[in-house]
Amino acid sequence: MDTHISTSAKTISGIMRTWITLLGPFLGLALVILAFSILTGSPEKYLSPFNIRVVLSQTVIVAVSAIGMTIIIISGGIDLSVGSTIALSSVVTALTVNAGFEPVVAVFAGIMAGAIVGLANGFVITGLRVVPFIATLGMLGVVRGVAKWLADQQPVNVSQTWINDLVVTFPNPPWLLLAPGVWIAIFLAVLMVVVLRNTIFGRRVFAIGSNEEAARACGIPTKRLRIWIYSLGGLFFGLSGVMQMSRLRQGDPTVAAGAELDIIAAVVIGGGSLSGGQGAILGTMIGAMIMAFLRNGCQQMGWPNYVQEIIIGAIIVAAVAVDQLRQRRT
Repeated sequence: MDTHISTSAKTISGIMRTWITLLGPFLGLALVILAFSILTGSPEKYLSPFNIRVVLSQTVIVAVSAIGMTIIIISGGIDLSVGSTIALSSVVTALTVNAGFEPVVAVFAGIMAGAIVGLANGFVITGLRVVPFIATLGMLGVVRGVAKWLADQQPVNVSQTWINDLVVTFPNPPWLLLAPGVWIAIFLAVLMVVVLRNTIFGRRVFAIGSNEEAARACGIPTKRLRIWIYSLGGLFFGLSGVMQMSRLRQGDPTVAAGAELDIIAAVVIGGGSLSGGQGAILGTMIGAMIMAFLRNGCQQMGWPNYVQEIIIGAIIVAAVAVDQLRQRRT
């Protein structure tokens, strides 16, 4: 009888933890929106359709990168070179446009620049057996330097093309309602939800993050899989670089410095575990929106940038602490 009660209690406790994990990001988003609606003193302005459009447009770059980072973190890895990759991809896209190529070719070049960086990270981590933290930290400097070299250490201005309209607040045609980049992010999020839940690749990503040795013993080619994971993450980072160029109307080799903080925070806030084996694309998207509403609220309050950094740093620490507590209880 006691055993049955104990088992039931554990089951109920497990269900509650699952629901808390699922609902936590939504509650966090609601709390941030409520807090700044009150602090700004004008909820009608903070929650106006115009400001919502602005926030969603600002979310695109972090959200698209966070999709790729979610896959990497689920696999038990990390990529600190994402900000530099975004900068490199923005420069490559701008230079390709200026070279006279069609915009679609420039977009492809920018995305592939990110994929190449991801591929390099994967080879360094698996081939040279360098831990992901150190490998991507080193790549952060290498890629940033390459971006500055290609751009001759200055922003690369580009002429008007449809690329510049990817993250505009008011899209053309107006019936789109939201920027094309927002719809692209939503489509990619849905696609990766399907991939992670319903494909062999997705199941293997979770397996390698939960227990790499066990995954290898089951016949999963872990080294090749990790290379694919980092390359796929690089594709998303490259697309974010294209979005960054669209937003600034230029390729800037100094842009996105520190962007990895927002991106990793979005994943962790969304339920991803830095220990690997856990994560959800939907939670990550909500985490990215939390970061965007947070920055937007700080800007409307007129708070200096260092206040935003302090708040974001504290959120990251709190989210990781909650994750570690959840891991110990499990």
